[in-house]
Amino acid sequence: MPQPTTETQAQAPVVANPTAAKADAKSTKPKAEIEKTNFFETRLADVRAQKAQGGNPYPHKFPVTHKITKINENYAHLANEEQSDDLVSVAGRVLTWTSASSKLYFLKVQGQLDVVDYKQDQESVIQIFGEFGAYDGDAESFAALYKSIHRGDIIGVEGHPTRTKKGQLSIAPTTLKVLTPCLRVLPPAKTGFKDKEQRFRQRSVDLICNPAVQHTFIKRCKVIKLLRKFFDDRDFLEVETPMMSSIAGGASAKPFVTHHNALNLARYLRVAPELYLKRLVVGGLERVYEIGRQFRNEGMDMTHNPEFTTIEIYQAYADYKDLMAMTEELVAHLVYEVTGSHKIVYHANGLDEEGVEIDFSPPWRRISMMTGLEDALGVKLPKATELGTPEAQEFLDTLCNERNIDCSEPRTVARLLDSMVGELLESQCINPTFITDHPQIMSPLAKYHEDPAKAGQTARFEVFVNTKEIANAYTELNDPDFQRQCFEDQLKDRDAGDEEAQCIDEEFCTALEYALPPTAGWGLGIDRLVMMLTDNNSIKEVLLFPAMKPLGRPGAGGASGEDE
Repeated sequence: MPQPTTETQAQAPVVANPTAAKADAKSTKPKAEIEKTNFFETRLADVRAQKAQGGNPYPHKFPVTHKITKINENYAHLANEEQSDDLVSVAGRVLTWTSASSKLYFLKVQGQLDVVDYKQDQESVIQIFGEFGAYDGDAESFAALYKSIHRGDIIGVEGHPTRTKKGQLSIAPTTLKVLTPCLRVLPPAKTGFKDKEQRFRQRSVDLICNPAVQHTFIKRCKVIKLLRKFFDDRDFLEVETPMMSSIAGGASAKPFVTHHNALNLARYLRVAPELYLKRLVVGGLERVYEIGRQFRNEGMDMTHNPEFTTIEIYQAYADYKDLMAMTEELVAHLVYEVTGSHKIVYHANGLDEEGVEIDFSPPWRRISMMTGLEDALGVKLPKATELGTPEAQEFLDTLCNERNIDCSEPRTVARLLDSMVGELLESQCINPTFITDHPQIMSPLAKYHEDPAKAGQTARFEVFVNTKEIANAYTELNDPDFQRQCFEDQLKDRDAGDEEAQCIDEEFCTALEYALPPTAGWGLGIDRLVMMLTDNNSIKEVLLFPAMKPLGRPGAGGASGEDE
């Protein structure tokens, strides 16, 4: 008797309905080409015919006793030609349909990966070994049953786990039914679904055809669960703050603007939850965190999406040094739990290019920003306390021109310094690195440094990995008078044309007047960290539904729809 194999033995014929299948049950000749080209119309007609005859092609329920991953795990011990007495039921999507004869059919059915007991090497596909000898009916109806099933259909199967003569773990069905017909043709199994533009626009098909994508998003979920557990175990309270507000504050970024009809007011999608979270600390919630979406009306590229996910935490009676130690502990823990090692190989330029090894083992390198810039440039920069002067702006502007460091308009001191840091310091950060002690002019919400030798600098750090920022933290500025002054300095930059400069938030300043205790705040970009832990070099690969240009719009072409 022919036995199932893992290779496709024949292409499943496309049939209009089970009745047509029954009439053709003895034939192995494929259906007419017109049925292949008109697959949707043919299948839709079949579904409507079933409904007209009183059938239900969309049953409400199917009892499932096992995930396919558990069948593969629990019955791996079966020997060749051994069948278990256990009766199991599974459900999933038909990936391949093959036949050795009119009395022997093989289906490959895919279920969901196990999320709770996740393993990188788990197998979520199982073979259905349909043999006429186990069927309660005649040969004609047996063939008609299997020929009514198509690639892509969701089916339910009840039967016994077995291993075939050639060693393929399978289910020998006693009951088999279509639960949901697939009306569209799936991409060919041989060529796959690889075009990035189509994959990102049709994520459902992407998840069906590319198991690695499921692995990516299960790992993303695992990262978020680990983050929650880390902070829950340390007595933090998870909270939710508004997604829209009357002022776009909490970060230097250009916001999205919408309109509230009932109030007839402009509203801004949040660029960061920081100001709300600190108001909660004022109210006595000493340890809070929020995981959520932020929205920034900026460019799209390999590491930027208009909406992205962060976690922000605020801890009373701590400072930025406490959060440096916490960051090393947390990120090293996440990397180890997700990958099994503190070292990863990341292919930032794509899997076709050589990867770079990144070691997350603590302790991490530390670079004081102004000292690091002076070392890299070989010049003495203006004192941090003098950076707000026209002379400092002119000096930095000239320096950037001389060193060919690009900075777009408006060329404010903060933007010039940021450009120099990106060119000279961030570019050297492969393993996790803290860049610390940012000038106050770059950090309007951070507290001034307690070290008199670092006057004009702040108690702040950013974390860079493989040249990209993943975290930002500082001791919070809790002097309301000084905070207003910093906001007013930001307005000068806004008046100079910097759309990302922050506005004065009087409600926040008023809250500070009720006394914010000494507090440290910290934020981490979840998307970029997941990119590294799943070895994806595009942020679109770690967002289920990334922003895409509308089809048909100028400039919407290209392999991935990204502005690169």
